[in-house]
Amino acid sequence: MVKEDFLSGNEAVAEGAIAAGCRFFAGYPITPSTEILEKMARLLPQVGGRFIQMEDEMASIAAIIGASRTGKKTMTATSGPGFSLMQENIGFAIMTETPIVIVNVQRGGPSSGQPTVSSQGDVMQTRWGTHGDHSIIVMAPNSAQECFDLTIEAFNLAENYRTPVIILSDAEIGHMRERVLIEKGRKLKKRIRFKDGRVAFPFGFDFESHELVPPFPVFGRKNRVHVTGLTHNIVGYPKTCDSGVQENLLRRIIDKIELNKSKICKVEIFNPGADILIVTYGSPSRAALEVVKNNKDIGLLRLITLWPFADEELMMLAKNVESILVLEMNEGQMLSEIERFARRAGCQRIEFLPKVGGNLHHPHEIELKIMEMKGT
Repeated sequence: MVKEDFLSGNEAVAEGAIAAGCRFFAGYPITPSTEILEKMARLLPQVGGRFIQMEDEMASIAAIIGASRTGKKTMTATSGPGFSLMQENIGFAIMTETPIVIVNVQRGGPSSGQPTVSSQGDVMQTRWGTHGDHSIIVMAPNSAQECFDLTIEAFNLAENYRTPVIILSDAEIGHMRERVLIEKGRKLKKRIRFKDGRVAFPFGFDFESHELVPPFPVFGRKNRVHVTGLTHNIVGYPKTCDSGVQENLLRRIIDKIELNKSKICKVEIFNPGADILIVTYGSPSRAALEVVKNNKDIGLLRLITLWPFADEELMMLAKNVESILVLEMNEGQMLSEIERFARRAGCQRIEFLPKVGGNLHHPHEIELKIMEMKGT
C-alpha cells in the first residue's frame, strides 16, 4: 500500500523509522532536528512504541543502545553539537556491535555555530569522530523522499551488519517540504538472534566463510552474555593486553562493512561519458542536478553513501574525465578523499567550489565555474 503525503525531510525521517519497525526513540531537542523528535513522540504510541525525552544527547544515545540490546529497533536524532557529545557511545555501539540509527541534521559550526542554517561540516566527524580503528555506514539524503527511503535502508543495514548507521541530513533537507510516497509493506531486515538460553560464544565468527556478523544475544531472553566496550574475546570477556584478540576483533568489525562495500554503497550517476564530472552529495546535489540536466557534456556522481567511500565508482568515472568539480557546503571535508582516488585513477585536475555560512550553491554559479574550467 502506498500513501502520498506532503512532508518535510525531518517528518519523512520519522515516517521512515516507523515503517522500518523502530519502536523506541530517545532524544533531546536541538535545532534543526527537533521535528523528528516531535513527530516520533506522536507516532510511536500509535504503534505500541516508546518515546522518551532525555536530559541530554549523551543520555539519549545511551538509552537507544540499551533498548537495542533488548531486541528493539531504536533511533535518536540530533545536530552537530549533540552529535559531538554522542561520540564516545557511538564507539561503544561499534565495539559491542549494537545496531542503532542516528540522524544528524547538520547546521553551521564549530561549537553552537549557526543553529538555523545548513552546513556539511560533520562529514569527517561521522567517519572518525569516535576514537580508534573502525568502519561506519553513513548516508546523505538530498530530498524528503530519500529521507524516508534511506531511513528504512539505515535500519536494514544496522540489523544486517550489527552496527550504528548514520543518516547525515542538513537543515535545508530537513526543513524543505516535498511530495513523499510512503510505501508500507517493504521488505525489512529482521535481527538474527541467538535462541533463548545460554550463549557460549556471543562474539563468535568465521573468517574463512566470511561469516563476520554473529547472531545477536537479546537481554531478557536468558542469553547470558558479558557486554563491554573493552577489547573482548568471542566469549565477551575483556582481553585488553592480548594483541591477537585485538587484531581479530578490529579486523572483523572493519571487514564486515568494508568487504561488503558493493552491497552497501549507493551512488547516482548522470552523463558518465562527459569530460567534466561534478562530485557532490546532499543539498548541493540538487543544484548540480539542474546543471547536468541542461548540459549533457557535464557528468555527475552523487554520493548517497558517504562511508564506506565509493572509491570504485569514482575511479571508474575519473579515469575517463579531464577534470572534476567538487561541491560541498564546507571548507573541503570530502574533497581530500575524492582527490586521493581521482588522482589514482589518472584525473589530475580537481577543482573545488565551497559554500559556508548557510549559503547554497546555485546552478548558474556552477555553470560559470565550469565555463572557467573549460577556459571559455
